[in-house]
Amino acid sequence: MAFVLKLLLAVFLLRLLATGMTVSSLLDTSSTSEHDDQSCDLASIQVQQSNTGDKVGHDPVFEVEVKNLCRCSVAGVFLRSEGFASSTAVDPELFRRAGNDYLVDDGKSMQSALSLKFRYAWDRAFKMSAASFQANCRSINKENH
Repeated sequence: MAFVLKLLLAVFLLRLLATGMTVSSLLDTSSTSEHDDQSCDLASIQVQQSNTGDKVGHDPVFEVEVKNLCRCSVAGVFLRSEGFASSTAVDPELFRRAGNDYLVDDGKSMQSALSLKFRYAWDRAFKMSAASFQANCRSINKENH
């Protein structure tokens, strides 16, 4: 049993070194803004949809929740949703086409763990995923120092 634990620890440490991380960087609580910005990737923007059970004509209504899972605030959140359409109006301040993607909440800042919801109606749900955003970790770094 001790051998297995040592082996797992060795594999873990080798994995850290291979990704450029060190044990001291894992233990460092005084991170920089640059490091924090890099820790917020596209997976930090969670997009969930649910069928509300309501209908507009024959089209089901879907509620989309866009949640910031990054520990920093984010702004300028864009979603990708090919072919998006709605048979009912979507508030353009909450979700509107901007180039090839869709701007969320007029590009405003969204604090960590907060979310925004909007609804649309169509015969099916559209796949939506984060396309881009900007993280702002300065306020967190000021609190840590």
